[in-house]
Amino acid sequence: MGAARPGHDRRYAIDPTKIEAEIGWQPAESFETGIDKTVKWYLENTAWIDSVRTGAYREWVSKNYSARD
Repeated sequence: MGAARPGHDRRYAIDPTKIEAEIGWQPAESFETGIDKTVKWYLENTAWIDSVRTGAYREWVSKNYSARD
């Protein structure tokens, strides 16, 4: 299954090597802390998950994105 439209990719694999080398950037989160925060967010936002399951979110996306190119 492809992207719904250009820019809607299913995965973003980011290689931070260049920005780390050029300006010394380091991520604020490790994978472990990031995944912990992500799981916590989903557990605390069950209403949003329910809206996705029932189709309400799909309706919102359609309303807000259908007129965009």
